[in-house]
Amino acid sequence: MARATPPAHPPEELPRVLLWRWRHNPLRRRTDLAQAWIAVGLFLAVLAGIPTAMYLVGDAAYRHHKETARHQTATRHHTSAVLVHDAPRHPEPGSDEAKKALYQVSVHFTDPRGHTRTAKTDVEPALTAGSTVRIWVKDEGKITDPPLTTEQVRNRAMTYAVLAATAIPVLGAATYGYANHRLGRHNLAKWDSAWADTAPRWTTSR
Repeated sequence: MARATPPAHPPEELPRVLLWRWRHNPLRRRTDLAQAWIAVGLFLAVLAGIPTAMYLVGDAAYRHHKETARHQTATRHHTSAVLVHDAPRHPEPGSDEAKKALYQVSVHFTDPRGHTRTAKTDVEPALTAGSTVRIWVKDEGKITDPPLTTEQVRNRAMTYAVLAATAIPVLGAATYGYANHRLGRHNLAKWDSAWADTAPRWTTSR
């Protein structure tokens, strides 16, 4: 005996289910419609907020790091330093690892104020005592990193812009979750109130 094939749901059923909060029906609560409007509002806010946040945060980060780079360029000096002792040899000379390896070695150098100083800096393996290396020094005589380059400033600004773009949807989702939680609590309070009115009618007196 052949089984009867259940009728397929028409394609329009799916949109009707997804948009049930927008359709008038006796079961729809005011909070359901409020939840739908909140979802739409937050969705539009996120769409508009992502490019706005990227521009504002990225521009602010670019200005900040651009000013930092300018200050570093004005207060850091490229000078020569002489190794006090030999730098360690890498266990695998000539390898790719050896080409990237750096060792801390004591060096002598003259700071911008004309004082001779001794400090440690990173140098390539196997350099001998007396070898000369180039270092960056602050006005007060401390060895430091080179000033930020234009590419580094741009990359840092882009990083902050991407982080801002990522934070907007997360903030939108958190806001929707909070609103949904508050509406749920409101619904529970309404149910409790309604049940308090209805319960006596279901209770039989003895």
